[in-house]
Amino acid sequence: MSKYYALKLSSQVTKLCFAALAVLSMWIQPAQAATSINDIRMWTAPDHTRLVLDLSQSVQYDLFRLHNPERIVIDLKKTRMNAKVSKLKLPDPVLLSIRHGKQKGDTTRIVLDVKNGVSPRSFLLKKAKGKPHRLVIDLIPKEKKVVKSAQNKPKTKHDDIIIAIDAGHGGEDPGAIGPSKLYEKTVTLAIAKELEKLINAQPGMKAVLIRTGDYFVKLSSRVKKVRAKGADMMISIHADAVTQRHVKGASVYTLSESGATPDRVAAALAAKENASDLIGGVMPEQTIEDPFIRNILGDMAKRDGLDSSEMFANLILAQLTQGFPIKYNKPKHARFAVLTALEIPSVLVEVDYISNPKRERLLNTRTHQRGIAKAMFNATKTYFTRLGMLHTPTPITHTVHRGESLWSIAKKYGVSVSSILKLNGLKQQALKVGQRLRLPQS
Repeated sequence: MSKYYALKLSSQVTKLCFAALAVLSMWIQPAQAATSINDIRMWTAPDHTRLVLDLSQSVQYDLFRLHNPERIVIDLKKTRMNAKVSKLKLPDPVLLSIRHGKQKGDTTRIVLDVKNGVSPRSFLLKKAKGKPHRLVIDLIPKEKKVVKSAQNKPKTKHDDIIIAIDAGHGGEDPGAIGPSKLYEKTVTLAIAKELEKLINAQPGMKAVLIRTGDYFVKLSSRVKKVRAKGADMMISIHADAVTQRHVKGASVYTLSESGATPDRVAAALAAKENASDLIGGVMPEQTIEDPFIRNILGDMAKRDGLDSSEMFANLILAQLTQGFPIKYNKPKHARFAVLTALEIPSVLVEVDYISNPKRERLLNTRTHQRGIAKAMFNATKTYFTRLGMLHTPTPITHTVHRGESLWSIAKKYGVSVSSILKLNGLKQQALKVGQRLRLPQS
């Protein structure tokens, strides 16, 4: 074969190879570009249900509704489902069931069977703070009748003192994670519920939880909820974490007076806590008011609030010192977004370091959680007693006279026989003349 024909044949072979590669790449490229749905999670909040899809990369999607029965359909372009939908605990108050399947063009279709009147809201989140690309779908039930905010209702001297308890993090935002995978959001909610019980058992005081379960509440909404409940005080509960596992101890924070935070450690902690919205999932187009734009000391009420927060922070530290290790023996100050209800005393308590294995084990026990809650409760009670807003009822006692019975004594004071027996540790109803009985408040 001549050199001319050899070169020509070689050129034709080369062209055929390139053509084959081009055709092959057309088949391979879509598979490489396909987005994988790696996980799906669900969080049930009082006012909505949130679905979160973890994605290998960003995705194009369409969302629309179908009626009779009510369904919400999400079509995700060029995706494949690798998540286990069956692991979701359904039905919940809004979402009845969920199913998925393949459509034309490598589209994954997810169908949500929902209750009547449910409105969807969806948005994409980019990679952030260790979280992958995510698609967030909020299912919002029909709005209930608007109840007038407690904030606008004037208080009377007979109204209970309202304490807002904010359990940090929740839902998509686990907070700090201990060596044994204990989540900060789990610890904070457990302590918050213990504190709620203690406060509600105290006459003249009432607790309201900002977060009652494992779901996400954005920072600005936490402050709004505090105000909407007409709270007289706010306690935000957290647990810290650092790389050094030996570090331990509680610390208490209030809002920095000038908006600036000279303390590097406090500033870093505030930045971490303020990143909760980014991790938990807030719509990118939402604009959140920066509470530090305005001069926070331009109002005497705000100044009083900051002073009251400092006083309350010292009382909490004094109580915690009696039974728990303390990291900083004085309150620290930083730009915490959750502490911007400046008209009332507001503190953030880092109860301990969950990154310390020993402290993590303790934080996971109810006894330890209740002990921390008791310290916070005692500080709260002391604060309002000193202000003259809380009065401890004088114990009622009765001396038994001849001819009296438990039934007649109970009737006289408007209480039950069983409550007298329980309060005095009695197992029988026989009484002795001259016996002193403690009586419950009627």
